[in-house]
Amino acid sequence: MVIKDILRRAEGLQKRIIFPEGSDKRIIKAAKLTAENNTIIPILVGDERIIGQKANELGVKLDNFEIIEPSTSSKLEQYVSLYSELSKIPERTSKQIIQQSIFYSAMALKSSYADGMIGGLVYTSGDFIAVCNGVIGLRKEIKVPSSFFIMEIPSHEGGENGFLLYADASVNPNPTAEELADIAISTGHSAKMLLGWEPRVAMLSFSTKGSADHPDVTKVVDAVKLAHKKAKDMKIGGEFQADTALVLSTAKRKIKADDIGDVAGRANILIFPDLDAGNIAYKLTQILAKANAYGPILQGFAKPLSDLSRGATVEDIVGVIAIVSVIADRWDA
Repeated sequence: MVIKDILRRAEGLQKRIIFPEGSDKRIIKAAKLTAENNTIIPILVGDERIIGQKANELGVKLDNFEIIEPSTSSKLEQYVSLYSELSKIPERTSKQIIQQSIFYSAMALKSSYADGMIGGLVYTSGDFIAVCNGVIGLRKEIKVPSSFFIMEIPSHEGGENGFLLYADASVNPNPTAEELADIAISTGHSAKMLLGWEPRVAMLSFSTKGSADHPDVTKVVDAVKLAHKKAKDMKIGGEFQADTALVLSTAKRKIKADDIGDVAGRANILIFPDLDAGNIAYKLTQILAKANAYGPILQGFAKPLSDLSRGATVEDIVGVIAIVSVIADRWDA
């Protein structure tokens, strides 16, 4: 349901999405499918001859594609100069770096030549995130990139019509209190941009409002305070145990009536205290509740972008293209 709705909303947006792995056949096929309904204007980066050869093998005409080979690009010198200034390295070295597809694509996104970027079929997630962090940077006041999953849970009547966002379940192993606050804020913004939700963010722990005393609990308590200071208008609550966050009757038993607020028992976003908890939770939810998990979707960056699993199918890529296109369309909303 959720992906179908996002695909529908993405149609006709004509966002300029750049792909640093433009010669991968899956990228070419997915770009063709999303260009046909005007979701995107695809920009494929790589060896022009190889891209043409792969497209020919697939029977894909590249008439509506933009193909860029960094070494011959008219924007190469501009990006070299910008990257040299950004990284404080000589232009001669910068030129060698920018001729790599991933760096060229990141500079194209940073300079707003593209509206969004998608990669990760060839590059590892670590490399992709590192380049994006170094070149594009993070949103104002956000100090750590993160990710979220859209969880479609058939048996769940709470959250947002049975949907929840889980974060962070793929990037940060053991976030600090400040990083945890940034993850909560980033996920709230993502829910608004992508899904149009009014975020109700629950920051999870094995404690509810001081029921346990431990450094891990203190971290979440501190994260809640920091998140409130940085995002005063966002509904963020905690520290909560999972049942307190999701079940209103339980929240009413565990929390004083005047302290329940808008999040306890009504959360549509769950922020896990570390990667162990987040990763285990989303996989258990998939298996035990027969839930669909869409993601991980990267967030926190200064521009719209997302990573792909190296095992991603064409259908997976089409979904991510739609997600990035919708986020790009609502970026300043």
